[in-house]
Amino acid sequence: MKHIRIFFAFIFLLIPLNVHPSEVNPDRKFLSNGVKEYRIENGLKVLFIKEHKSPVATFQVWYRAGSRNEPAGKSGISHLLEHMMFKGTPKYGPSVFSRVVQKNGGTDNAYTTKDYTVYFELFPSDRITLPIDLEADRMQNLTIDLKEMLSEKSVVMEERRLRYEDDPQSSLFEEVVAAAFKAHSYRRPVIGWMSDIKSIERDDLYNYYKTYYSPDNAAVVIVGDVNADEIIGKVSRFFRDIPAGPPRKNINSIEPEQKGERRVLLKKEAELSYILIAYHTPSFPNEDSYALDVLSQILSGGKSSRLYQSLVYEKKISISASADYSGLNNDPYLFFFSATASPDKDIKEVEDSLYSEISKIKTEPPSEREIRKAKNQIESSFIMGQDSIYIQAMKYGMFEMIGDWRLIDRYLDGIRKITPEDVMRVAKKYLKEDNRTVGILIPIKNSK
Repeated sequence: MKHIRIFFAFIFLLIPLNVHPSEVNPDRKFLSNGVKEYRIENGLKVLFIKEHKSPVATFQVWYRAGSRNEPAGKSGISHLLEHMMFKGTPKYGPSVFSRVVQKNGGTDNAYTTKDYTVYFELFPSDRITLPIDLEADRMQNLTIDLKEMLSEKSVVMEERRLRYEDDPQSSLFEEVVAAAFKAHSYRRPVIGWMSDIKSIERDDLYNYYKTYYSPDNAAVVIVGDVNADEIIGKVSRFFRDIPAGPPRKNINSIEPEQKGERRVLLKKEAELSYILIAYHTPSFPNEDSYALDVLSQILSGGKSSRLYQSLVYEKKISISASADYSGLNNDPYLFFFSATASPDKDIKEVEDSLYSEISKIKTEPPSEREIRKAKNQIESSFIMGQDSIYIQAMKYGMFEMIGDWRLIDRYLDGIRKITPEDVMRVAKKYLKEDNRTVGILIPIKNSK
């Protein structure tokens, strides 16, 4: 989970919260760790953390709507809707949202993942109440104009061409993930397949918006130098009259066990050969997720790690080599190995060397020094997130999306308990030939 460790941080002490009983669930509980939590009657959960280190604050709205939720044949609709959320409402026209934010010294943005979509603003703390009206308005009153939608579809299609179809390694990543998953919707790219993006109609987008963009399917996260009663009171006033959404079917797709290696060959214009290997693994908070995280750090935690030392520094057969455990997901995902071959080196030699390193850690546990170093690296990344209110908010939002923000408390405790034997055990359990999908990028010359 190296790609999300920067979002981890230590947590602060509880401060009591006073709110109107009619506006929140009477069964609410205020927990330790500095988080104030309450739920509006329409189902919207609000998390607040008071942070006075600097006069800034962030306001974030998280929706449980990602590529895993999309109808068949409409991949990319979550991402397209993210774009359309900046196209205005009857109250605030196109681009007004971002202009208001920028005029008041703030910044705003959004992103979409497999499991959720998040919209966020960062402001001087005395202006943080400004986005509340704007976010509440576009939660229920988004204008999905046909002309604007067609224009934005073209933008997304061009984004896909530049970031994926014109990027050989990104193209291989899409092919490997699609081959690794046969049943689960994680096989779809977040940006969508080109043919699916083209097929999205205005009514498709409107219906998806009305189904998933509602308070009972969202969470608000606020962190910063602001008064809790004031900002929570305003959140309640603006959001409480938004009705809950329609009944939604839970996505419970289960990927069947893989029972044999799958291979993908991609011939594409490129300079160097590249390999990507994916193994099915459980996601956090599965008990094996902690050892898998430590394993990825031992293999790929900087230039002193095993893969870099072996393939890049000693054998000089690769210019890069890494491992990445992608564990912060709603459902089981993948453990990746990747390497770019050095010029004039055979990708088969690179692949064999990766398997050699995997075999070593399966047959002999890592040293206590490697374990200690990996844990220190993970914990230091966790602590670094304390200094950024944006990262703190992102951390709580992501854990809330995968189940509950309280899961944060379990993360470091789980990491600290990992032993060398745990790491060797999960390597044996998951890094098996029958459980892997291998992708090879074969460079071809430009025929022009």
